[in-house]
Amino acid sequence: MRSNATSDWTAKQSVRAKLRVLVNRILRSCGYWPDKQWQATATVLEPAELRREAWA
Repeated sequence: MRSNATSDWTAKQSVRAKLRVLVNRILRSCGYWPDKQWQATATVLEPAELRREAWA
């Protein structure tokens, strides 16, 4: 996730959508329940947003 985060990833919806797709692919490959993926994706992206300044 860190390697795919750009400096403006929190401002651009297209970049955020790309990150959500990547997280969903990882969850699907690990056998995560499809109906719970939206919640897991939010759980992953929320702390990433808090760490955005350190990653940029």
